[in-house]
Amino acid sequence: MQRTLKRPNFAAWRQQSFVFALILLVLAVAVNVQLQPNFFKPSILSGNLRTYLPLMILAAGQTIVVLAGGIDLSVGATVSLANVVAVQTLGQNPSAGQIGLALLAGLAAGLAAGALNGLCVAYGRLQPIVTTFATSFVIGGAALAIMPSPGGFVPESLSAPYRSNPLAIPMTLWVAAALLGLWALVRQTRYRRYLYAVGSNPLAAYVTGVPVALIRLSSYMLSGLLAACAGIALMLSNSTGDALIGTTMTLDSIVAVVLGGTRLSGGHGGIAGSLIGVFVVGFMRSIISFANVPSWWQTLANSLIILIALAGPGLWALIRRRNV
Repeated sequence: MQRTLKRPNFAAWRQQSFVFALILLVLAVAVNVQLQPNFFKPSILSGNLRTYLPLMILAAGQTIVVLAGGIDLSVGATVSLANVVAVQTLGQNPSAGQIGLALLAGLAAGLAAGALNGLCVAYGRLQPIVTTFATSFVIGGAALAIMPSPGGFVPESLSAPYRSNPLAIPMTLWVAAALLGLWALVRQTRYRRYLYAVGSNPLAAYVTGVPVALIRLSSYMLSGLLAACAGIALMLSNSTGDALIGTTMTLDSIVAVVLGGTRLSGGHGGIAGSLIGVFVVGFMRSIISFANVPSWWQTLANSLIILIALAGPGLWALIRRRNV
């Protein structure tokens, strides 16, 4: 009996929201290889990937909020708050118990910031973009009050594992695999269906019995928790604390989410695309650096990406109406 070979389902691939980001990633890697012949050297590749790890964690949290129909402009401030809280709690010559307490304090700070946003948006019925923009100043001000100037001390025994490569695989890839694994588990639960339903049509979701307010609150709390993890990752990377360390990360996280195919209107996309978007943002930054291009081009590119993402659906609908 002759077996028939099954053809690849390219139509299914085209429907994936992260295909565009994947194409950009391949192009960005190709350009980096041209600019850096030793780009794939293990030590250099590991070092580059390590710098993307905090943003990768942050973008995963931002994705959850956007999927639920919201947006979090305070994630950068939350990163800073968790960073300084953890460093201040460590103190000098911390014991194992003090280290554990510092990590828990940083996570609790992020969770509290996320809860503040969630309560205002979900139960206060305030606009997400305005609310989180306002709370970013509150959270950032709290971080500055805790640590007015960079400082603190992180023992080598605590930061060394962050720079390690277990089984010769960069730590960043281990964390990416863990995030994808957790997301795969979430996709099998009712929570995932509720999250997409709230992002797609909150009124219809409410009518069908979905706890819309609770889902929105949980999305912001998860974002705050992951932002805290990003702040702790920066603490381990820099071995110090800084109340302004997350200032530029908010825009980068939104760009990564948009590049990954998650719609800012909610209800479509996923974490896998956002992780690819983070690598695209990181490799683009590397290209700009090695090509001696002014750094403001990166800010311009990020802003254009968000502008196109916001205007794209409306322009596409207008084109379709004209063609009918």
